[in-house]
Amino acid sequence: MSEAETSGTDRPDRVLQNYIAGHWTDIASTAEAIVTNPATGAGIAVHPVSSTATIDSAVEAAAGAFGQWRKTPVPTRAAMMFRYRHLLHEARDELAAIIVEENGKSVAEAQGELLRAIQYVENAATVPETQKGAVTENVANAVDIEYIREPLGVFAVIAPFNFPAMIPLYFSWAVATGNTVVLKPSELCPLTTVRMVELAAEAGFPPGVINMVLGDKSTVEALSDHELVQGLTFVGSSEVAEIVYRRVTGNSKRCQAQGGAKNHLVVTDTAVLDRCMPNISSSLFGCASQRCFAGSNLLVYRSIYDQVVEQLVAQAGSMKMGLGTDPDVGMGPVISAAALEKYTTAIDAAEAAGARLILDGRGASVDGCPDGHWLGPTLIEADPGSEVWTTELFGPVRCIHPVDSIDEAIDIINASTYGHSAVIYTERGGLARRFRQSVETGQVGINVGTPAPIAFYPVGGRKSSFYGALRGRGVDAVDFYTDKKVVVTTWHDTDGGDQAGVDPAFEGTV
Repeated sequence: MSEAETSGTDRPDRVLQNYIAGHWTDIASTAEAIVTNPATGAGIAVHPVSSTATIDSAVEAAAGAFGQWRKTPVPTRAAMMFRYRHLLHEARDELAAIIVEENGKSVAEAQGELLRAIQYVENAATVPETQKGAVTENVANAVDIEYIREPLGVFAVIAPFNFPAMIPLYFSWAVATGNTVVLKPSELCPLTTVRMVELAAEAGFPPGVINMVLGDKSTVEALSDHELVQGLTFVGSSEVAEIVYRRVTGNSKRCQAQGGAKNHLVVTDTAVLDRCMPNISSSLFGCASQRCFAGSNLLVYRSIYDQVVEQLVAQAGSMKMGLGTDPDVGMGPVISAAALEKYTTAIDAAEAAGARLILDGRGASVDGCPDGHWLGPTLIEADPGSEVWTTELFGPVRCIHPVDSIDEAIDIINASTYGHSAVIYTERGGLARRFRQSVETGQVGINVGTPAPIAFYPVGGRKSSFYGALRGRGVDAVDFYTDKKVVVTTWHDTDGGDQAGVDPAFEGTV
């Protein structure tokens, strides 16, 4: 049924619940998955799949809470967000430990994720400023025009496994602007969201404002189709993002669907390698390469190609693999047995097709963790256009290829069906400027290998990396979760003097 289901894993004692209308409720389900620790293969919790009736009750609870929540004064909502931010900050060590256990990240990586996640809540708390409308006086004689931002109702947030704290907290902008939400965390990593929802209840959000349902593909479909859901936020693969976007918008709802990536890093002959190589290695292999901003394909100027390969092999080859609780660990496991099989199959196929393996991570192991999902850093010299070069693998299988010019690099980047991010390493400002203007991606890094924007800037790609008009985070998030209602006003009273009444010329323009 889902990747979270693992054969041979003992059924854990902990059975997860839904959070609906302010209550944790058991899930009557005929299907379930086992949430496992990817480093050990041990079961952590049972993840039941919610029925359609249960999903209906969650959406109805959110819809029932919307009327009163939207009337809650904006400063009150902001104060609640600040309180929530404080609780998340206090619990960051606890949350990091949960992320390490269910996702496999190192403690440092988990803490880094939480830093960014808490910044989402901080930005959402600025809603008294970001939800402001606009007004123009005297657009015609005695006629004023304004717009106000109004919340719309119930939104669904569908989160992936790779950032179990950051992406579920997209709900912060929805709730801060006066909407109510139904969250669906990943089946692979739901425990972080469960704890964050507990903290949201402690922060004082009224029953029904924040709801959480556990489920699988069928749950996403039910939320996409539900007549009371006004919009949906999704983060996942491009293939699924397109399906979700078409389904949600086909139901006349709002949708922002963040898709996959195959990001290119270009290393020019002016790059300061001593400074850049640690950044490049981190971009390629940090978080076990399970992040949409990770570098996937490395394009290196031919004159420095051998030097870059030598240094990258030394850095990546020396990364310690193991449990994320070990502060010396540089790479944890991949998320599941199914993911590991996918990656090794891709490596096998690339090798059979004639690609050269520079680093081979197959067969990696960690003492004391024989059932973990281990794959070491893998670097393949491959041709642009080959299967391993063009397909998003979302794991530590990276490609490298020499180029003779920036034009060749840009052409390779723009030939990709993805358009998430592109990076250049150079000390030539003019070259960097040309690069950022020429690459067809939503984000660009200049000597920054993972150019992930901070919370108050929008995030999203182009081409198959993003489906929608409004990106996530920042003001784009406020625009997505609200509607601009335009009001045109005049008054028929003596205070208007000779200007009272609508100017016929104004009415004639519409």
